[in-house]
Amino acid sequence: MEAADWIGWASSAVLLATLARQAYTQWRERSTQGVSRWLFRGQVAASTGFLVYSYLVDNAVFVFTNAALLLTAVVGQLTYRRNTREQKPRDGA
Repeated sequence: MEAADWIGWASSAVLLATLARQAYTQWRERSTQGVSRWLFRGQVAASTGFLVYSYLVDNAVFVFTNAALLLTAVVGQLTYRRNTREQKPRDGA
C-alpha cells in the first residue's frame, strides 16, 4: 500500500469516528436540538452520489468511506425520527 493510501485510510477512520460519536450522542441524549431534519437527507443523497462516483473511478478508500457515511446517514435519520416522535407531547399528558 502506498503512502497516499495510508493517508486516505487514516483520514477515513478519523471522519467515521467523529460522525459515529456524534450519532451516538444524539441517540443517547434522545434529542434533536440543533439538528436539521434536512441534515441526514442531504447526507444520504450526497453519500449515495459519492459512493457511485468512487466506484466508477475505482477508489477503494472512498468506496468504503462513502458506504460507511451512507450507513451513518441512515442511522442518523432513523435516530432523528425516533427522537422527534419521543419529543412530541402526548395526548392526555
